[in-house]
Amino acid sequence: MRPFTAVTALCGLLFSSSLVCADSSTSSRVALPADFKPQQVFKNVNMVRNINLEKGYVRETVNVVVENVDKQPQSDYYIPFPSDVFGKVGGLEVRDKKASEKGRFAVEAVEVESPSRILQKADLFGPRSDYQYFVVHFPEPLAPSSQITLGISYSLLNSLIPRPAAIGQADKQYLTYSFSAYTPSAYQTVTQKTKVKFPSTNVPDYTTTSGLKSGSDPERQGTSYTYGPYDTAKLAPGTSYPISVRYEFTKPVITASLLERDLEVSHWGGNLATEERYWLRNNGSTLLNQFSRVEWTLTNYQQLPSSAVRELKYPLKPGSVDPYFIDDIGNVSTSRYRPGMPPKREGSLELRPRFPIFGGWNYSFRIGWNDELSTYLRKAATGADSYVLKVPFIEGFKVPEGAQYEKVVVRVILPEGARNVRYQVLEGSSSNGLPSSSQIQSHISKHKTYMDTLGHTMLTLTVENLSDEARDSQIVVTYDYSFWDGLRKPFTITAGMFTVFVAAWVVGNLDVSIKKR
Repeated sequence: MRPFTAVTALCGLLFSSSLVCADSSTSSRVALPADFKPQQVFKNVNMVRNINLEKGYVRETVNVVVENVDKQPQSDYYIPFPSDVFGKVGGLEVRDKKASEKGRFAVEAVEVESPSRILQKADLFGPRSDYQYFVVHFPEPLAPSSQITLGISYSLLNSLIPRPAAIGQADKQYLTYSFSAYTPSAYQTVTQKTKVKFPSTNVPDYTTTSGLKSGSDPERQGTSYTYGPYDTAKLAPGTSYPISVRYEFTKPVITASLLERDLEVSHWGGNLATEERYWLRNNGSTLLNQFSRVEWTLTNYQQLPSSAVRELKYPLKPGSVDPYFIDDIGNVSTSRYRPGMPPKREGSLELRPRFPIFGGWNYSFRIGWNDELSTYLRKAATGADSYVLKVPFIEGFKVPEGAQYEKVVVRVILPEGARNVRYQVLEGSSSNGLPSSSQIQSHISKHKTYMDTLGHTMLTLTVENLSDEARDSQIVVTYDYSFWDGLRKPFTITAGMFTVFVAAWVVGNLDVSIKKR
């Protein structure tokens, strides 16, 4: 973590209106009537979708030129997703491609209250798919006949299916991904195309279209396949054309069903203690036969690619100390720690599980370490009793095949007596993998531990469907903590010890003998 370069500038940012009060849940979802259809007030002049399959999850980026075709200024743009995909969308963010300094646009999840329909065979190419929506709120209404270029990025978790579902221990692994040649949109689209990026040139199966454009479709160039461009001005919004691709991915498909991350702040000890608890599984192809230790040793000796998790490399910030790696059995000694060199060189914690994690296998463990609190905590310039804590939202292991998180729970445990807690997700000029604050659940509670009177103030943030791209995102927590609050623990310990000595003195002076007085 880099130290703050200008405390006053940061504090000015922190106490702006973008701070979120964390006294209640901030996540919400608006319900829409069953017959809801977005009004045709926009037109997509040109749309380019990029699908990246280089990692164990799908990353999509849609660049679209949007024009207001209504007679009134408009500020709400709807993004549809099929109902079976809607719950897999993570890290959705929208920006103005020509004005990135404006930051992310506000995005809100809305839900159409209608039962899922069973599509008939004739509906596969029709506009009757059951969709749910995200609504994008423009910071300024778009004037009639005006255009804006939107950059929409998101991840799709658990969308890759291994084919075949079971393979030999040393066999290559193949994944399939299905999508529509036409990017789902709530509005008419004039022209569009889709580019698919594969991890290698080994793509044995892919759909070729017929009658959508002149020439071959898709066009292949190295590891990239391009579907389109298509002239879709006369197609109704929601029209689809199913595409399926199957490609080699002899790497683990790492999925964390749950990540619990605790950050405990100690003013007296000047320490920031971090602990992360993982529940991992490999979503790749399962083993066709029983596991062979001999074959696994041979694979490692020859350094052949494998669909199993061999090790997890976890970079630590410069100055991190006392790392540990514990699973359900106990301490795992098959790990290696390389300390960093402050202020620049990172440390490295190489985690090697007790056994290789093949497709369908699970592994749970926890790791932790300590950091100097002064690296992350500063006093706010607005008041002597106000503090600013800047920490990563998640850190996570760094592997080339990537990792996806179905649910992440971050708990920031502040000192006893901390109050007026607020937080903010820092936004960069590019995607940071985190959704907007409206999609992050937050609440304040008490965390009681030894010698507490009121309990530590704990901020809990919960978010679903994250990818490893969020590992560089940061949150800033501000809170008030006075000098007298800091004396609460010493007073409690002193009072406790005094009470014990007084009780011992009283008991020692009691006459419990039965002799005659």
